Amino acid sequence: MDATLGGGGHTAALLDALVAGGRVIAIDRDADSIRETEERLPHEIERERLRLLRGNFADLEALLSGIGESRVDGLLMDLGVSSHQLDLGSRGFSFRADGPLDMRMDDRAGVTAADLVNGLDEAGIRRLIRVYGEEPSAGRIARALVRDRPVATTSELADTVRSAIPGGAHAAKSLARVFQALRIVVNGELDALESALRAATRLVRTGGRMIVISYHSLEDRRVKRYLRYGNFEGRPVRDLYGNLVAPWKEMDRHALEPDEAEVLRNPRARSARLRIAERVHEGRPEGSE
Repeated sequence: MDATLGGGGHTAALLDALVAGGRVIAIDRDADSIRETEERLPHEIERERLRLLRGNFADLEALLSGIGESRVDGLLMDLGVSSHQLDLGSRGFSFRADGPLDMRMDDRAGVTAADLVNGLDEAGIRRLIRVYGEEPSAGRIARALVRDRPVATTSELADTVRSAIPGGAHAAKSLARVFQALRIVVNGELDALESALRAATRLVRTGGRMIVISYHSLEDRRVKRYLRYGNFEGRPVRDLYGNLVAPWKEMDRHALEPDEAEVLRNPRARSARLRIAERVHEGRPEGSE
């Protein structure tokens, strides 16, 4: 299962790697992603090697159940926003292209980034930017946003942030954090990630693998803790002999990062962190054979 279809690159690679009789189920909440993959891989759909489902990966179990499936052998999640969404100014995900301040991955959802910026009070905006963007100057940016309201486009938001943060390099980093914070809240990304990770423990067969690619510490911290301990608090669970018990066995204790050559080919991979784990028997101590 590719739980984050996006542009379909991972799905196509999985199809290339499958043995005879293998299938890929790919999910995305974005209708554009589903439509573009239907156009890109029609033969795989016709051969029933590929099944596309529109939905949020927070609902993995319900989506699978809806097509009569209950288990998968492998699960991949590439978190965050897709390149297609970033490049399309009309979606409002990037400060590099002007567009409406939207940021919804699913256009059926109700709240947009503009709703948050123009509807929250200063304290609410400050908390949103500080907690979900980890931005040190959240207070200064929140005051500027309230001052400049209404803010309707990505360019207007970017101009306001720049006015609050002196210095080009500092402003660029703050812009990225503000856009990240708004996107996370609009799409409920962290709650969805936690739901998907819990569901994966029930869906992936023993011996199956899960790969998760994250792009900032809020995501990666949750993934690391869950794969290592089976919970999001980082709380070790041990058996009577003191052995760590967890439903997943990490294939590497450290996240894999792109090398310089990969970053040159794909600059957006610069902050990627990839973690791999194998589903083990319930109650089996981590690291045991």
